[in-house]
Amino acid sequence: MILKISRITLAIVFIKAQQRLLENTHTHRIGRREERKMFAAENGLKGDPRLEAISDAIRVIPHFPKPGIMFQDITPLFLNHKVFKDTVDIFVERYRDMAISVVAGIEARGFMFAPCIALAIGAKFVPLRKRGKLPGKVISEAYELEYGKDCLEMHVGAVQQGEKAVVIDDLVATGGTISAAIKLLECAGAEVVECACVIGVPELIKAENRLNGKALYMLVEPNEVQGYCRS
Repeated sequence: MILKISRITLAIVFIKAQQRLLENTHTHRIGRREERKMFAAENGLKGDPRLEAISDAIRVIPHFPKPGIMFQDITPLFLNHKVFKDTVDIFVERYRDMAISVVAGIEARGFMFAPCIALAIGAKFVPLRKRGKLPGKVISEAYELEYGKDCLEMHVGAVQQGEKAVVIDDLVATGGTISAAIKLLECAGAEVVECACVIGVPELIKAENRLNGKALYMLVEPNEVQGYCRS
């Protein structure tokens, strides 16, 4: 009887140990997967010269549009057709095999990349605009920025139930704008597969709280992390 109890006890201990091991392994894998979903250099592009060129093309404008802001200006990137193409290509390489049918671009600088990506992967481009900019019937979602409040709108009928979508913007800091975009698309029945941007501020992103666990893919960090701004 003692022997039987001992064997049962050992079996229980072994099973529990295996469960803990699996849980820890699963958590570790999830953690690594989420980490890989962050910056492109952690997603198979480590050492890719395109990322350095993209970073070098971004200039910092101090105290714009107000004192204390170190504005991340991406307009020089568009003056170099190769760097511009490389930026778009990196996103295209990531999304062309994900069966994406909607590329949603956030006003205004998300518009510079999203249509190019949509054309390349055979998806439709859906503009997400500021309040009052879209004619016709729209749905709206208010959100908070790092320096105030704003609102995103999308045309009613722009996306259909079950369509897979990716959200594109130029910069993500607090995640407020991206969060509003996700809510708009999901309200219309779309499945948001991932959110992506050119510049991500790792010290300030609150992705877990603001994005409801959605993957966030970023190409480079800001050249100056003391301040940031988005339109």
